[in-house]
Amino acid sequence: MNGVNFGLTAKDYVQYRAGFPDAFFDRIMEENVVKAGQTLVDLGTGTGTIARGFAKRGCSVLALDPAEALMEQARELDRQAGVNIEYRTAKAEETGLPDACADVVVAGQCWHWFDRPKAAREAGRILKPKGTVVIAHFDWIPLKGNIVDATEKLIRQHNPQWTFAGGTGLYPAWLRDLGEGNFINIHTYSFDLDIPYSPEAWRGRIRASAGVGASLQPQQVDQFDSDLRALLEAEYPSKLLQVPHRIFVVIANKL
Repeated sequence: MNGVNFGLTAKDYVQYRAGFPDAFFDRIMEENVVKAGQTLVDLGTGTGTIARGFAKRGCSVLALDPAEALMEQARELDRQAGVNIEYRTAKAEETGLPDACADVVVAGQCWHWFDRPKAAREAGRILKPKGTVVIAHFDWIPLKGNIVDATEKLIRQHNPQWTFAGGTGLYPAWLRDLGEGNFINIHTYSFDLDIPYSPEAWRGRIRASAGVGASLQPQQVDQFDSDLRALLEAEYPSKLLQVPHRIFVVIANKL
């Protein structure tokens, strides 16, 4: 998709996009993939959910994103959380950071937006010898007849250019990205969980998505939101919606 700009939906993004749950951070830390005291660079940080999660767990975090509007929201969330993270406006493919400056490079919910081969090479450049890269995704999962499936169909009606419908939350091509980027010890895992949303929160989450608030005009977003509200009231009238999600993680080491 062309013309995607998450800065346009920064307020909805920070309020309604849940970010990675504690289960993700807890497993990463328990398995010593990331350790307290390490220097961590977070690529495509957005509103800083990955950066903040690791900063809370004792890492020194530098977070990068090309969208200053999202990072401004991240700074406010950091103040509320009592953590200190350095933010810089930069792309994952050209971080501007010195060689071998990071113990860990993380990319959460963003690898698909990058020029992936270039991002892999850049991650390798800024990592210390034997450093670790972690690529993770946290996706809603459409299944026939569920709320995600119905929502995706509505997005496609309003935005035919949106091409991310029907995903499985698994990304095997990323293993090739890292293998060809001179990473070794590549391994993956995934696990599923249901995330509760109120109808209002689910509407906000979808407004903050690439296919809606980040790419449609404001009046188009308003019309979509009205249609989604009507869909939820008619087909999914519960006060608390359980939305299936999948976390997918790829971990590798610099050669």
